[in-house]
Amino acid sequence: MTSLPRPTTELTADEARRIALRAQGFLGAPDRRSGVRGILRHLGAVQLDTISVLARSHELVPYARLGAVGRATVDKAYWSTVSTGTSPARPHAFEYWSHAACILPIEEWPHFAFRRRAYRARPHWGHQLPDGAYDRVVKQLRAEGPLTATELGGAKRTSEWWDWSGEKVAVERALMYGEVVCVERRGWKRVYDLAERAIPADLLHDELDDTECVRRLVRLAGEALGVGTRADIADYHRLKGEQFDAVVADSGLVPVTVEGWAKPAWADPAALATPPRGRHRTTLLSPFDSLVWERARTERIFGFTHRLEAYVPKQKRVHGYFAMPVLSGGRLVGRVDPARDGRTLVAKQVTLDGPKAIPAVARALLEAATWVDCTDVRVERVDAPELREPLQRALA
Repeated sequence: MTSLPRPTTELTADEARRIALRAQGFLGAPDRRSGVRGILRHLGAVQLDTISVLARSHELVPYARLGAVGRATVDKAYWSTVSTGTSPARPHAFEYWSHAACILPIEEWPHFAFRRRAYRARPHWGHQLPDGAYDRVVKQLRAEGPLTATELGGAKRTSEWWDWSGEKVAVERALMYGEVVCVERRGWKRVYDLAERAIPADLLHDELDDTECVRRLVRLAGEALGVGTRADIADYHRLKGEQFDAVVADSGLVPVTVEGWAKPAWADPAALATPPRGRHRTTLLSPFDSLVWERARTERIFGFTHRLEAYVPKQKRVHGYFAMPVLSGGRLVGRVDPARDGRTLVAKQVTLDGPKAIPAVARALLEAATWVDCTDVRVERVDAPELREPLQRALA
């Protein structure tokens, strides 16, 4: 690793936790005027996922911070274009590979040039590209776009999710190369368009070198996390450790030590300038929320073991298919595995961190039920059976 100055700031574990909560938008009053778009700019990346229980993860992320903002409002905020007087309407966001498939602020398009270059130089791919398919897809998008993979000729050859058609292989390759961009999801399908048409002209370039791109993403990750280790910050946009090492000294982040953290840490200097204060959110969290998406960090900060079990065989699940952590008072106080039955929100499995967690979990469930237009909450199983009745009373 690059030689770095010795840390001059020492943080307690509690200070680090509160800095992380404020940086992620869970401590202090959110800027409601900026709404969903402000949340996206603040976080720098909102992860997408196919699973929809209460709602999809990219909807749950702003809900967790802002409260019951309408789901249609969320989608419109991400995907609608922004009019700027006489200038052409500009998209607010685009979808690309960051922490995973993520919605990203449109201003960051130039800073993913390093990843587009890496994809173009990639020698091996999981799907074979049929001869001529790439040029056909680009030609069709130029003539008819924006289009979904289905409109381009079909997303799959068979019903198997992995068995992509030639058109789907081609348009996804073009997306990774940056010739094509996704600036909308329609019925959960990506809508593709040529980057030259969809990306504002002042942003449509790959002029930044790899070092400048990575330095920007390290800085953004440090600001979004508040404080983090090398692994925390690199993981935010799925950078390699050596990429982090090469730029951190010039990133603007400052080295700190955190009580109980075995590894060195870095912090956003703005996060250190004022102590975190304000009101804590009480809410259900998507398992893909950036507050908890890195398991080792979640355990280190909250003492909470978080694991998505959707892809675990049913008989081996401990907390449920889509167990959502419950945040309250700056702590993770339980889990809820939710479902919907008509207009009833069903808590299929609830895990509570003792009796004191009951009011918070009840509040989080009731608010979530209202948000998804449910009129009732039904509890099916509580891991500590003696807490089931008190939880039901709190919900009533």
